[in-house]
Amino acid sequence: MATINRFEDIIAWQKARIMCKIIHGFTLKEPFFKDFKLVSQIKGSSGSAMDNIAEGFERGGNKEFIQFLFISKGSAGETRSQLYRALDNGYITEEEFKTAYQLAEEVGKLDSGLINHLNSSDIKGTKYK
Repeated sequence: MATINRFEDIIAWQKARIMCKIIHGFTLKEPFFKDFKLVSQIKGSSGSAMDNIAEGFERGGNKEFIQFLFISKGSAGETRSQLYRALDNGYITEEEFKTAYQLAEEVGKLDSGLINHLNSSDIKGTKYK
């Protein structure tokens, strides 16, 4: 695996960013935008998936990074659940659901892959160089 120097280079973060943008677009449409609680929750969880990758990376140590990747993975799962609520309430189409769901699922899988890699790596992070 190549050395990653910036969190923006992490594919899981890139995918989470796309997911956030798509979900933000969903929440601007009527009647979705009127469901303030769900809008807040789904934007929060999708943002958390993205932001925890960045925050964990910036901590500079693998143990902390792994902890934040687990939070990101959980947030991606929470986003998937909230997408079901949006679909069931008629706020998004089946196609919109599938697109966002697949991204959320991919973020979780990428987080897991990175966790597994970091757990098996001898490198312990930039703060230990």
